[in-house]
Amino acid sequence: MEVQAKAKWVRTSPRKVRLVAQTLRNLPVSEALVACSFMPKSAARDVAKVIRSAQANAENNFNLVRDDLVIKEIRVEPGPMLKRGQPRAMGRLFSIFKRTSHITAVVEDRPGVVRRRTAALPRAPQPTVRPAPTPAAAAAARAAAASQPATTESDEVEAPARPAKAKATTAKAEAGPAGADVKKADAKKGEARKGEVKKTESKKKGEPKKDTKEKKSK
Repeated sequence: MEVQAKAKWVRTSPRKVRLVAQTLRNLPVSEALVACSFMPKSAARDVAKVIRSAQANAENNFNLVRDDLVIKEIRVEPGPMLKRGQPRAMGRLFSIFKRTSHITAVVEDRPGVVRRRTAALPRAPQPTVRPAPTPAAAAAARAAAASQPATTESDEVEAPARPAKAKATTAKAEAGPAGADVKKADAKKGEARKGEVKKTESKKKGEPKKDTKEKKSK
């Protein structure tokens, strides 16, 4: 059954109303009203009023179910045009046309066509519950872990640290005869340095005596 409602002399141009009407055809009434509430066009409010009027007519006058109503057609026809003018340069008149439109919404009932949503929002995926391990499975897992070699740093066993004295003795033993030769060479170098130091000191002591003899001869 078709039920209609009309709105005449709406102060909106037919072109603007048709842009909204084309997007609402063959939609359920509830979805069309929601779409009109979110449209950023001023003509959407006028179209929503006509749709609500057609819905009320179908529900109250013909006892139709609200959820089964679907928008079959929305007709937009031009109405009378108000002509106004704006004075412009050189005595001219700039014409202003204030257009009107007639909106007709046709609604019909289609039982079973409108899909009713059972759940408002999809539920988030829930984590799966792991079954508790049986004693036999736990024992098998322990045995497998014990048989496998240690692969991580925490599983590896650290060797005990050697004491400092033991390290020193091992270093001396490794040095052997090479260490004795090095010591002898160092001792010879030290004696040579001492001899050089004594010679330089004796030279310094003999220099001032020469200066005094030269002065006396003068």
